[in-house]
Amino acid sequence: MEGVEGNAVVLDQPEHGLARQVLVPAYLAERLAGDRGRSVTLHTMEYLEAQGQGSSFIPRIVGFGRPEDRRFFEIFTSVKGLGNRKALKAIALPPSEIAAMVAAKDAKGLQRLPEIGKRLAETIIAELTGKLDAFVDPGVLVEGKGSIPATKLSIPTGAAAAVEDALAVLMELGQTQAEAERAIERALRGADPESLSGEDLVAKVFGQG
Repeated sequence: MEGVEGNAVVLDQPEHGLARQVLVPAYLAERLAGDRGRSVTLHTMEYLEAQGQGSSFIPRIVGFGRPEDRRFFEIFTSVKGLGNRKALKAIALPPSEIAAMVAAKDAKGLQRLPEIGKRLAETIIAELTGKLDAFVDPGVLVEGKGSIPATKLSIPTGAAAAVEDALAVLMELGQTQAEAERAIERALRGADPESLSGEDLVAKVFGQG
């Protein structure tokens, strides 16, 4: 793999003298960002993207880490108003977590995803309730809160309160929950969690700590 450019992975095929651009969901692009130069396996699908108000079409390849993620994408993009490009940006969390939001009819949770506003979140719930249950991982359910996805952050002992405070601040500043969690996770690396406050974590996120 040559690298990641936005929501696209550039795959080198030297045996054919080619480099192919493969579009991937936002959460997968984040995971693959550190894999430059390594061999990666993607499960792909191809579609034609309209150009010039449908006067011409460009073939696009979309890649996924698992076959079931590709199937999730196919169902997810069946929602009216949720095209391929918008869906790839919106899938900033693993499909199992998004499926859990739909199962819980958690419109506010869906609105935290990029590209998803209030009306589209409600449409997703209306059209996909019951269709994504097979993708829900019971491990993302929070006891006492129905099917609201739990954070995937690995929180060191003693840092829970600081993480909660920092997460709230970053989301108030306009970051999605997924973006805020990833930023906090990076800030926690190499830090002493016992001595951190929410303000300390926010400062570290912005490179001031």
